[in-house]
Formats: sequence, structure tokens, C-alpha cells
Amino acid sequence: MKLFTSVHDVPSIKQFVKDALELKANPYAYQELGKNKTLGLVFMNPSLRTRLSTQKAALNLGMNVMVMNLDKEGWALETQDGVVMNGSTVEHIREAAAVMGQYCDILGLRSFPKLNNREEDYSEDFFNKFVKYCAVPVVSLESATRHPLQSFADITTIVETWTNKPVDSKPKVVLAWAPHVKALPQAVPNSFAEWMCKAQEEGLIDFKIAHPAGYELAEQFTTGATIEHNLDEALAGADYVYVKNWSSYKDYGKVLNYPDGWMMNNEKLKLTNDAKVMHCLPVRRDLELSSEILDGPNSLVIHEAGNRLWAAQAVIKAMLEKM
Repeated sequence: MKLFTSVHDVPSIKQFVKDALELKANPYAYQELGKNKTLGLVFMNPSLRTRLSTQKAALNLGMNVMVMNLDKEGWALETQDGVVMNGSTVEHIREAAAVMGQYCDILGLRSFPKLNNREEDYSEDFFNKFVKYCAVPVVSLESATRHPLQSFADITTIVETWTNKPVDSKPKVVLAWAPHVKALPQAVPNSFAEWMCKAQEEGLIDFKIAHPAGYELAEQFTTGATIEHNLDEALAGADYVYVKNWSSYKDYGKVLNYPDGWMMNNEKLKLTNDAKVMHCLPVRRDLELSSEILDGPNSLVIHEAGNRLWAAQAVIKAMLEKM
């Protein structure tokens, strides 16, 4: 594995989940694999779980780790070719990424969308240029359109906790839109939907998406999912509810009007099959998701965050094995 940006880089979700859970059971079994190797983590945006889990994953594998907050600690980058750099940018991405590749065996990059221009964001121009010029394996720590490490941890959590069930039974998973005070990217729900649709193809789950009209995700991420605009109907019989806000894709980056009743609480939980509730974090309590759920027995948010470590470790291990 030389690139991890989406579920399309994973031959089998079932096998990849198995790898992650084996590492969870034996975290230090492959320390020799990363000996004298360096992971560079490059952040253009804030991070807590992604930063800590990926750094810890590399250390578990015996690697050295360097972390750089490029938005604060690096030069202002130019990404366009053929321009005279007589403005605010100081260094071109061609040189910056290439130099990082000289110092590191694997690089991780996190970069959010601007939510102003859909074509620009969904082209993944910045991310793709970084991959091209650094010339070493790259792990996406979240891009403009996807957050694959989060989604890998999510499906790992679902598989791990779906226990004591009849053989060949499949959990019913619902991605449920939630309110927020500002426009958020589609990266997490895009990625979650894409991974769940692939997991559905592999016979691991049944998958639905619930959101108000106008909040449809790009079709490339939702092929195979059942989509509903009534949350109560979507929740009927659900075993897992993944709560997340996102802004409009069609009316790009906008927060649209929506009817009341889109926040998950214990009353909504009664409509489900005593569902486990998930969220990628950070979460705005009693806006996106009720405190009564977050503090209650149905919440998986901390367990899910813990699995970020094993997801990252499985990805880095796969890259090290190909060196």
C-alpha cells in the first residue's frame, strides 16, 4: 500500500478490520517493522484524535515521528503552476512536498476544504499535488472530500461490537444528519457513506442515510444506500446510528433550513433496536447529539475514538510491509 485516501485503496474491508483488531490485541508485535523509519505528519488544520492516534500508531510500530503544523510553522505555500510568486506565498508546494519526502519514509497530510468552490474542493488539487511531489507513501489524515482513517475506525467498531448475534446476521446502520451552528465539510459523511456502501457490498451491514431535503451527498459516495428524509422512519429497527452534521453539497457549503426533530436523544432512541450511537468527535452537546445519549450506555463515541489508533496502525503497517 503506497496510498491511503479512500476505501478504494482497500482490497477487503473484512480483512482490513481483522488486521486492525489483531493489532489491538497485540500492539507491539511489529516494532521491528518500523525501526529506523520516520513518519511525518503534516497538519494544515486543527486535530486531536487524528494527530494523537496516528502518532501513537507509528510509535507502536517502532517508527520515529515528526509533526508539523504547516499552517502555523511553515511558509505560506503556493499551489498554482506558472505564477510569478510576488505575493504572499513564499514556497511552492513542488519544493515543500519534495523536501518532506526527503526526510520521511511515510507522510500523513490533513487539509480541509474552503467550502467556497465545490469544483476546486472536490478536485483535491492540494492533496493530489502533495502526493505527486513528495514521492513517498501518503496517508490521508482527512482531505477536502474524505476522512478514511475515521471511517476505517468506524467500521472496525461496528464489526467488533456486533457480537452474540445469529450467524450471518447483519447490523442495520443509519447515517443521521444532525444540526450545527456553522457550515461543516462533507468529508466525514462522504467517507462514512462510501465505506458503509462497500461494507454492504461485502455483506457486512445494511445501510441507510437520513437527512433533510437539500442535504444530499454527492452520488459517488452513496451508491447502494437507501436514502430517507424522515429521521423517525429511518431509525426504525436501527442497530447503529452514526450522527454527523454536514453542509449542503448541491447549494455548496450552505446551511439550509430544516424541520425540527433532527437531534438524536433518548426519545429517538426508542424508535431503534436499542441502537449504539456513534459520532466522530468533536461533538457539540445538546445541539448535534444529546448529553443523555453521550453519557448513557448506548454511546460508542469513546470506544470508536479508541479504535482510531488501531485503524491508523493497520494502515501504516501495510505501507511498511511494502518497503
